[in-house]
Amino acid sequence: MEHPSRTEPEFTYRARPRALLVAVAAAFAPTLLVPATANAACKDKAGTKATTITVGADETLELTETTTASRLTIEEGGVITVPDGYSLSLTVNGVETGAELAALTDGYGGEATAIAAGTYQGTVVLTVAGANELAFSDLTFPFRQSLYVDAEGVDEAKSVPSNVRGGTVTDTGASNIQLLSNGEAFNGVYVTGGGTYTLTKPKIAFDGNGRCDFIGYGASVVGTGEGTTLVVDGATIRNEGVVRTAVIADATANVVVKNSTLHCDDGTVPDEYPTAGTGDTRYMITVPWMLGLSGNVRTTNLLGASTRASYINSTISSEKWGALSVDGGSNCTLTAINSTIANTGGQGYGSYAIGNVTEHFLGCTFDVGDYALIHWGASAHYGDSTRAAVADLNTSLELGLTTAELNKLKVKSTTVNAGRFMVLWYAAGSVTIDGGTQVNTGETAFVSKAVAGTVTVDGSEGAAVNAGNGIVFQLMDTDRPSSVTVSGKPWKTETIGTYTEPTGSPVKSSSWVTTSSQSTDSKASFTDIDLTGDFYNSVWGGGNASLQGQNLSVSFTGSTVTGVISASTAKHNVTTITSAEYREISEVTNTPSPVVNNGVLVTLGSGSTWTVTGTSYLSALTLASDAQVTAPSGKTVTLTVDGTATAVTAGKSYTGALTLTVA
Repeated sequence: MEHPSRTEPEFTYRARPRALLVAVAAAFAPTLLVPATANAACKDKAGTKATTITVGADETLELTETTTASRLTIEEGGVITVPDGYSLSLTVNGVETGAELAALTDGYGGEATAIAAGTYQGTVVLTVAGANELAFSDLTFPFRQSLYVDAEGVDEAKSVPSNVRGGTVTDTGASNIQLLSNGEAFNGVYVTGGGTYTLTKPKIAFDGNGRCDFIGYGASVVGTGEGTTLVVDGATIRNEGVVRTAVIADATANVVVKNSTLHCDDGTVPDEYPTAGTGDTRYMITVPWMLGLSGNVRTTNLLGASTRASYINSTISSEKWGALSVDGGSNCTLTAINSTIANTGGQGYGSYAIGNVTEHFLGCTFDVGDYALIHWGASAHYGDSTRAAVADLNTSLELGLTTAELNKLKVKSTTVNAGRFMVLWYAAGSVTIDGGTQVNTGETAFVSKAVAGTVTVDGSEGAAVNAGNGIVFQLMDTDRPSSVTVSGKPWKTETIGTYTEPTGSPVKSSSWVTTSSQSTDSKASFTDIDLTGDFYNSVWGGGNASLQGQNLSVSFTGSTVTGVISASTAKHNVTTITSAEYREISEVTNTPSPVVNNGVLVTLGSGSTWTVTGTSYLSALTLASDAQVTAPSGKTVTLTVDGTATAVTAGKSYTGALTLTVA
């Protein structure tokens, strides 16, 4: 990799006690050291000066202070160490390099990187810094970072200043700095401890694998800890590597990213990692294939309890996997305003939501490979970036936008272009779509995997839903294979399960009620909108997948809908799904079928019309006094209730085995 000549940064921050790290200004001055000798650990000795360092095969050199040289050679088997409580980082011409992670199977527990064998020439700096060891589950990850910032400002004793190229660094912020790394699991800026820090126009490019994005080991920027506020303004971050995340927000911090471009490309997965991956979050470095996806880096991750991450006037993209993720946290808030969220590799999601997170998307553009949202229990809103809405969030989320910044933000509507689906629900939660939001999907708009997924669409200001395959809502059984417990591996599970399509016919449950709304229903409600598309409920019930039944409740107010709304039988393209067929997840075809345990309840509110385009099987139909059910031009629609022909009359309700037929 070609790098420009190094420009020294200007550092201005308070002095503080430090143990082994030399002053930043002296980082390039001659350093006291002595080469290693054969078969012996060697420590630096005063009075010995060298511009080259050679560590022979099977030799060990222990460094006790930051050391510089013009040439470093480490022969195979040679090792450089530092005392306990410290970390070692190598930079050459200001680029962090040489850091190598141990194999996952080598008793891996988050151990430190080692400096790889090889010859390094130029301005060689071996930085001995205070340890920053962080726990996740039962593992400890030894972070190394360009800048370590706490409530008092930059802690030089835990930083690697030789990695900071150009710009200015103070206790309150850094501007125009450049951070480059081609080693593994090296972090950029780490802000913690209740500190407030602003990064202005940083340029960060990391090439090489990280190891855990549930703690941010290897991420470019991390904001963590209660009371911590990290503002990133005008950043350009481009990473390539397994879980080499751009931005991590964790542990109740408030992270605000604005006017920035973030992108992460996949890396090379270690050979020892299980082919089908693992759901064990301590070791998970690829997206679980049961989501119908592939990829090994997500650009952002939001973690911890009540943490906030906000992206304003920015572009956030990943090659695959995901652009904006919330994972491993609870009651967090993810916000994007006037931003572009994208996948560049043809697969992936815009955002992931779990742990009762709240997600706001105002004036955003989604251009994603598969899903705009994977929903594991959350509340998500897609709408316009009106002055009032943005000002509201600015106050409630402490975004810190000035009046000038607020005025500069244009009022925009959200556009969602999803290669497959708008929303995939794996757990109960809500989605609200309003303003001028335009939803365009390659396949089904909304897919609920036998959970109480709820979508509310208000079309009064132009919101629209356009489903590429003509299906607006699909309620179906989960087709997610389970993980399998393994032994003799550091990870506890491997995702090597198989989904098998049920055969035969559903068995009628004696306990499930299909004719009235239940708390576990999936619900879709539409106001002031014209819709074209079908709605299907294909849940088997009767004990299949431990589920007695589930209903789909659909309501319309002041709206028109043209299509089939029906119970159905759904079939995948294949009878079994393993990791080899991961793209078959969620892919089904429907045959309208009588209700068994899969009730379909339709409410046509005031001013609504349903134009029935094909046979539809319902369990309940309610019409307002001015609602109507019609057929396409030149055709008629008839209703039978429990086999008896019945007139469809405005203002009435019908329950039982309902069949609407078009002739």
